Amino acid sequence: MSQKEMLMRLLLALVLGGLVGLEREIKGRAAGFRTQILVCVGSALMMLTGLYLRERQTGMGDIDPTRIAAQVVTGIGFIGAGTILQTPDSIRGLTTAASVWVSCGIGIAAGAGFYSGAVVTTLVALVVLFLFHDFEQPVRK
Repeated sequence: MSQKEMLMRLLLALVLGGLVGLEREIKGRAAGFRTQILVCVGSALMMLTGLYLRERQTGMGDIDPTRIAAQVVTGIGFIGAGTILQTPDSIRGLTTAASVWVSCGIGIAAGAGFYSGAVVTTLVALVVLFLFHDFEQPVRK
């Protein structure tokens, strides 16, 4: 993979993670703009690392680049769990935890070069985060 392609994948992760993080930042949530960017870019880097190792080890056995990505998803699950707060009458932070997890997936997709998947998932996440809150409120009442 060329340096240009690697840079493009990391920058895409930065932009897409930033879009998700912007919504969280606007709403004053703990995992906001910078957190989402770091999760997304870090996930992209892990996927790129898996792909890089596979390229470098050609002829030396089969390397599965998705194994690193699978562990990243698990690790991000633990980080997301840290954003969830439970009180006797409510649970807060589930959407923030889910947004961190989806940022991880967007980063993995961008790192793997699955641009359309990364962009479409970002758009879906933004629609859910910005617009679906208005649908949720009447249902709760």
